[in-house]
Amino acid sequence: MSLDTLTRLAQTSGGILYIMAVLLLVALAVTFERLWVLGRMQVQCKSWVHELKGHAHVDAKLLKAKIELEPDAPAAQVAAVALRHDMQDSLDHFSSRLEEAVMDQAPRIDRGLWVLDTIVTLAPLLGLLGTIIGMFNTFQALSNPGAATQAVTGGVGDALIATASGLLIAVLGLGGCRT
Repeated sequence: MSLDTLTRLAQTSGGILYIMAVLLLVALAVTFERLWVLGRMQVQCKSWVHELKGHAHVDAKLLKAKIELEPDAPAAQVAAVALRHDMQDSLDHFSSRLEEAVMDQAPRIDRGLWVLDTIVTLAPLLGLLGTIIGMFNTFQALSNPGAATQAVTGGVGDALIATASGLLIAVLGLGGCRT
């Protein structure tokens, strides 16, 4: 497909395909950023577990040293809560504090997913709008007495490109949400 064809299709959709191209780029950027960040978090957590399993006894000194090496790691944030725990407190209180520390990490994990959610919802709707605009253009061709049927059917096919593009972007964005 040539650049001229893509430009013609974008113009047939009333410019909607240009907007959808931007949505696709944003969805891909957010997806790759999330894959990168979550992959790093997973490696950090596995490293923590592996290193701590390697010790027969895990004490406060070892945890403090590990926290100082990677203070921003999610595991370090949770371990810091464990270190601050007062042994006089109940186990239920300690458990709720740990759960709270884990939940405090959720925004770091979910960051940017609202963008993907919005794109997943918006892309098919924009695709339908582009198709409707393209169909208007096609039906205008029918008003000409000498309009060829090939021009009309070709126009319908061109108009449907916007819907297909919207669905493709939504599927890709949905895949990014689930990674």
